[in-house]
This record gives sequence, structure tokens and C-alpha cells, in this order.
Amino acid sequence: MKTAVGSVKNASLALYFADFKEITKARLAVSVVFSSIAGYFLGAVEISFSSVLLLAFGGYCMVGASNAYNQIIEKDLDALMSRTKNRPIPAGRMSVNTAMAIAVLMTILGIVALYFLNPKTAMFGAISIFLYTSVYTPLKTKTPLAVFVGAFPGAIPFMLGWVAATDNFGIEPGTLFMIQFFWQFPHFWALGWMLDEDYKKGGFKMLPTGKKDKGTALQIIMYTIWMMIISIIPVFGFTGRLQLSIVAAIIVFLMGTVMLFFAFRLYENRDNASARKLMLASVSYITLMQVVYVMDKFI
Repeated sequence: MKTAVGSVKNASLALYFADFKEITKARLAVSVVFSSIAGYFLGAVEISFSSVLLLAFGGYCMVGASNAYNQIIEKDLDALMSRTKNRPIPAGRMSVNTAMAIAVLMTILGIVALYFLNPKTAMFGAISIFLYTSVYTPLKTKTPLAVFVGAFPGAIPFMLGWVAATDNFGIEPGTLFMIQFFWQFPHFWALGWMLDEDYKKGGFKMLPTGKKDKGTALQIIMYTIWMMIISIIPVFGFTGRLQLSIVAAIIVFLMGTVMLFFAFRLYENRDNASARKLMLASVSYITLMQVVYVMDKFI
């Protein structure tokens, strides 16, 4: 009997944990934490393990809170879309009050953790939550410019790590911000292309022209080119302590050309399969680019 009760409790805990991961979008949050830690390694003169832990915890809390607020605001729209109808709130597994409690608690814990690093880091973390929930989220059903607005909080993590390490905002974190800012357009428009039919059920306007057409594909190409250029700017030596060797710059540029290749394929084919390949290439690019930057500093 005790074994059966224990099994039920374990199953319940597993379900609660699964819903917590869903409401905070754990995979996205972990990728954001990865970006922040990469930025920290680039900025740090000496690596502090406690600072890395604070940054990871605070970063997860800030992203998790943003996603929880987002799912509270969009609960009725999420119920209309195949991709999101099984999320904890629209599926009825979690109440709005519970989700709000999670969001508020994570906001407080995240800001406090980042404040222990330095006030600037906490400020940028708070700005990212505000922009994501109060500006980007409401605009998604109003205008395709929502993606432009959403690119600001989305670009903060890479920069945030540098600020956490140095307590300083200058050309170096500004460059990291711009790299991730321009990367988001091909990434999210490729995702928006794949999910366009589903997004329309919820009334979301995610593609720049509103259609899966050559105009959207052309903008994806242009932003990919800007991303490639900005990603190698540190090799020219005018971004302060943020530097990149010629070999690393070539590697980063070649990775960018892979993304550009898939962007041109999307322009030619204008199908979901090409959009998916571009989206996957963009995920690989942002991760590998950050790894190359960090390795280049320490090798």
C-alpha cells in the first residue's frame, strides 16, 4: 500500500515538475542562461564560480518569469493553437493564480540574485522582463513590428553576462547585444514561417509582410547578412577588450554563410521544410558562435 501511495506521489511530483518546465519554457531558459554565461566568460578577468551560479540562477528566473507572465496573458489565445493548447493553463492543469505566484516569485528571486552580482545586471534583467511582457506580448496580435520589439529583451542575455562580470556597459557588451539582436530576425521569422497557419489561429502577426512570400524571405536574407558582419567586427580591433582572432573570425563567418545558404533556399522554395532547416541552422549558429568566441579568448 505504501509503495502504491509513494508511486502516486512520485507521479504527481513528476507532473508538477513537467508543468513548471512548461510554464517557464525550460529549454529556452537554459539556452538564455548559456548565452549569459558565455558573455560572462568573455568579460571576466577572473572566473568566479559563485558569480556564474548567481548569473545562471538569476537568468533562469528572469526568463522563466517572462514566459509565465506571457502564458498568463495569452492563455485564451494559446487555447486556439495546436502548438500551445496543451500548455498548463489552457489545458486546465494550472490555475492563473498559481502561474502568477510562480512568475512573481521568480521575478523577485531573479532580480535579487542579479543584484548580488551588481545593480546594472539587475536593472537590465528587469528591463528585459518589462519589455517582453508589457510591450512585446501585447504587440504580437497588433503588428509584425512585435518581432523588432521582442528582439531587444531577446538580445540582452549575451550582453548581460559581460555586465555581470565587469559592472560596466560599453562597446563590448553593446557589440554582443547587436550580434544577438540581428540573429533573432532570421531565427524567429523562420519559426514564424513554419508556424504561420497556427499563429493565425491565435491572431498573431509574426512575419514582416504578413505572408510567406519573397518579401519576408528577402528580409531574412538581409538581417542574416547584417548578423554575419556584426559577428566578426571584433576582429578589427575597435571593440575594446572584446577581441576575435582572424582564425575565429573566419570560422564565425563561415558558420554565418551556412545560415545565409538556408536563407537563400527559403527565398527560392518558400516552403516549411526550408524554413525548418534555416531555424535549426540559426540555433546551431548562435550556440557555436558563442563557443568559438569563448574558446578564442582562452586558447
